[in-house]
Amino acid sequence: MTQAQDIPTWGQTFQLKLMAALDAAWKTIEAATDPAVIRAARDRARAIGDLAAMARKVALIVPTPRGKPKSAETAAAGLHAAQGVADVSAMIMASKAAAAPVTAPVAAQAEHTRRALDKLKGGRRGRL
Repeated sequence: MTQAQDIPTWGQTFQLKLMAALDAAWKTIEAATDPAVIRAARDRARAIGDLAAMARKVALIVPTPRGKPKSAETAAAGLHAAQGVADVSAMIMASKAAAAPVTAPVAAQAEHTRRALDKLKGGRRGRL
């Protein structure tokens, strides 16, 4: 079984084997006059092409090296920026609260707000 570290070397050796087989098929096509032999050589060349396409797909499945992914650093920076924005918005809300006294909401407004929130959440189905 081929290990993940061996995929590049496997791909190189397999490519050399496929190229040699394709060269042999073309020599057969060039030398033959019988249509059945030419058809068999073309079918062999087509099969070699299919194998080469599959080998390219396998060769692309090279595992990434282990370690801290770069996206984690980006996510940490974004989280830090979001926390800074949250602090600013909390300060703005605190200044608005100090500027104007807030009256208690009327029961009808609270019910309307609760229903709107339920609609946003997807009703009684429990979806967010």
